[in-house]
This record gives sequence, C-alpha cells and structure tokens, in this order.
Amino acid sequence: MKLKQNQKLLFIGDSITDCERVKPEGEGLFNALGKGYVSYIDGLLQAVYPELGIRVVNKGISGNTVRDLKNRWQEDVLEQKPNWLVIMIGINDVWRQFDTPFIKEGHVYLDEYRDTLRRLVTETKAHVKDIVLMTPFYIENNEQDQMRHLMDQYGLVVKTIAEETNCLFVNTQEAFQVVLKELYPAALAWDRVHPSAAGHMVLTRAFLKAIDFDWNRP
Repeated sequence: MKLKQNQKLLFIGDSITDCERVKPEGEGLFNALGKGYVSYIDGLLQAVYPELGIRVVNKGISGNTVRDLKNRWQEDVLEQKPNWLVIMIGINDVWRQFDTPFIKEGHVYLDEYRDTLRRLVTETKAHVKDIVLMTPFYIENNEQDQMRHLMDQYGLVVKTIAEETNCLFVNTQEAFQVVLKELYPAALAWDRVHPSAAGHMVLTRAFLKAIDFDWNRP
C-alpha cells in the first residue's frame, strides 16, 4: 500500500468529488466527506488499514472547472499541506461546451485546460509526497458521441501530464467501460455524469487499485 501512517489525503474536483460534502472543511463526522467515492475510500481505509490513521479531506466543489481550481488552489490545497493530492477535474470544462453552448466565457477549452492543469501539478509536486491524476469521464459507450469524444481528449491530456510529471494515473473512463459491457449508462448515471452508488464504487475501486490497496488484507 502506497499510503503510509498518519498521512493526509486530499481530494479536489467538481460535483463528483463534492457529492454534498460539508463546507468549508470537508472532513469529520456526519457525512462531512459527502456521499460519493471520497467517503467510500475513507471508509475502506479505516476498515482495512485502521492502524495507518489516514486523514481524508474533501475539497470538491460542484460546478468547478480547472479554472476554478486555479483560483482557490492556494487556500484549498497548498495551505492544507496534504501528503497526497488527488485531482479529478474536467467534466464541467467539457460539459459547459454542450449544455450552455452560447455562454462561451464559461467554456474551458483544451489548451487552457492543459496549460492550467500542468501548471497546478508542476507547482505543487514539490510540496506533496505524491499526486494522483484521475481523468474526467462520460458514462457513454459510443465513442463517437460528441461529448464522449471530447471528454476522451481531455482524459488524454491528464494521462500525458501524469507521464510528464511522474504522477500516479487513474483512467476512470476505462474503469467505467468495463462495467458498461453489462450495464446501460443510465444504470450508472441518469445524466451520464453524476454516478449512482455503483458508479462511485467504480471510481473508488479504480483509485484504490492505483495505490495498491489490498482488498484481501485480514
């Protein structure tokens, strides 16, 4: 297992990470971590590796793009001093180009996405033990669907940055594709974006695989 004793694990992203977490500080009791994959990961870390005492913090904010992350990076990441940072962002960067096509000032196109994410990662790398980059996703089998096709391009940017900066990489789209061989997209997300409990478990499993979590640990 890559996480070590008493480390702080901070997740930042959009509504998929937020998932109704407590504001301003997403940690503690009474669903403070939200109802999604961050809370599932925290629960499994406590249940399977209780002796490590991993501190989990949720800094997701619904509707965020990578531009929004940049504007709150100092307070919500650097000042938190995490040991591990997990970033999953990009869904709204793509989605706004489709659901609000005429409000172009809210669009984050590929070049801005790439440049901003790369800068955030490179400037933060020296301040943390490691960074995990998770791709954005669209729960749709048809790779020629316009939004799925564009989301894959943003996901490729995440993979490239992970390789350039030696970060751990989680391909969430690939993880969903395994389940989509058996299930229709709406079974995992009514809007193909906001996952059901099963969808959040797909994300949980993909992340835990990346950190060498031992599911069979006694």
